[in-house]
Amino acid sequence: MNAKEQLIELVEKMNKEPAHIADEKDRVFQFDLKETGTLQVQFKDGQAYMLEEATEDADVTLKMNDESFIKLLDDDLNTTVAFMTGKLKVDGSMGLAMKLQQLVKEYKQVAE
Repeated sequence: MNAKEQLIELVEKMNKEPAHIADEKDRVFQFDLKETGTLQVQFKDGQAYMLEEATEDADVTLKMNDESFIKLLDDDLNTTVAFMTGKLKVDGSMGLAMKLQQLVKEYKQVAE
């Protein structure tokens, strides 16, 4: 499964079981991926939306290669090491980047 397909799957899971995102404020996470390009996830009114390209102003942007992004979505990326070694760059709120990691962890535990 490629990075885009995996992100679509995560967004679908979030909308199917919205308990963890119900109280999320309206915000946009942007992913600048070396191979895939730009993808965004927008949280609005308790729902998640996957957007292709940068159509909204991002609150936080994570820049990495597709392999690292897939590991992030699998909750298999040590984000501290990735950040310190330059494999992950964050523009914007580091707190929101950490919030995203927490959401990924919560949805990894949600049954398929």
